[in-house]
Amino acid sequence: MNASGSAPLGANSEVGQLRAVLLHRPGDELKRLTPRNNDQLLFDGLPWVDRAQEEHDAFADLLRCRGVEVLLLSDLLTETLGASGAARIQGIGAAVDPRKLGHTLAQELAAHLRGVPAPELSTILTAGMTFDELPVAANTASLVRRMHHGGDFVIDPLPNLLFTRDSSFWIGPRVAITSLALPARVRETSLTDIIYAHHPRFRGARRAYESHTAPVEGGDVLLLAPGVVAVGVGERTTPAGAEALARSVFEDELAHTVLVVPIAQARASMHLDTVCTMVDHDAVVMYPIIQDTLSAFTIHREDKGVSIRGADPFLAAAAEAMGIGKLRVIDTGLDNVTAEREQWDDGNNTLALAPGVVVAYERNVETNARLEASGIEVLRIAGSELGSGRGGPRCMSCPVARDPL
Repeated sequence: MNASGSAPLGANSEVGQLRAVLLHRPGDELKRLTPRNNDQLLFDGLPWVDRAQEEHDAFADLLRCRGVEVLLLSDLLTETLGASGAARIQGIGAAVDPRKLGHTLAQELAAHLRGVPAPELSTILTAGMTFDELPVAANTASLVRRMHHGGDFVIDPLPNLLFTRDSSFWIGPRVAITSLALPARVRETSLTDIIYAHHPRFRGARRAYESHTAPVEGGDVLLLAPGVVAVGVGERTTPAGAEALARSVFEDELAHTVLVVPIAQARASMHLDTVCTMVDHDAVVMYPIIQDTLSAFTIHREDKGVSIRGADPFLAAAAEAMGIGKLRVIDTGLDNVTAEREQWDDGNNTLALAPGVVVAYERNVETNARLEASGIEVLRIAGSELGSGRGGPRCMSCPVARDPL
């Protein structure tokens, strides 16, 4: 523990004892979803928000009961905006886009938001603002204001904030701020950025990597073992992003090997952690259809640069990089229909609380049974509404403190 009584920040694995985690309790941003915009905002349906909040509260309570400090993004954001004028200016600047609103309206809105109390500003930055809610008269000297009406967004909502894994991740004692690929999620990193930069809980935290160009998303990054990182490349993370991340963590001596893993560019497999997650120091749960076909390019840190090998079978390459004889694989069964259904419902997206202890959605009955048959303790949570954005317990959590392996 550090001087404040909190666990030291950082993580060097997926399975070290979890001490502190960043979550986002779903809020008013989910109430902005409609049949007209849910596809654009990356949801497959319209969640029942009250039930989603109940499910998320149960998830957070489970973590607390297991001794995990739960940090809620909205609380941290409100505290940051209340304590730091620089954070307030940075958050408003990211949300108020003159290219969308025009110079006149953007200036008026930014001036208004600078005087809004921190709790209200936090809600606006996460849940967005419509033209109906705009505190600027309709007869103002702004064409944009006159030509937009009703529920059009002045500031877009961020319903995917629920998935805190993607906008940042910790590697060793440092935090990486990512670059999200799709327009609906780009602004999420501006909020995590100001929290890590200005909130007292993270005072002194150093950055591992910051990408403002090539996309890298945290759901594609698995810390397989101390010094060994796997990065999925597919719908969200690009080859350029994976290479930039590898070179950055090598330069900072945070890793010696990065495995770059091509995955299908499809909604069902948007991130590496939708098809494979660590459940023990030497074990993964994996979608069986890809077990024999998943490959990896191995990038290794050398004295005079890097070496790149492959592509080779992922499981063999991972075991070699981790220094173990074989990586245990727990799959979701031989029934292809069940395996496909449970992969779609995030059966492979587990959050490890310690070696051999994971949180999983209760609905993935076959996957959970196979995990338990392999000696893994499974802590089940409901996810009927939380899962409508296609993300499981790992997607919904950003570990900020784990015991080192």
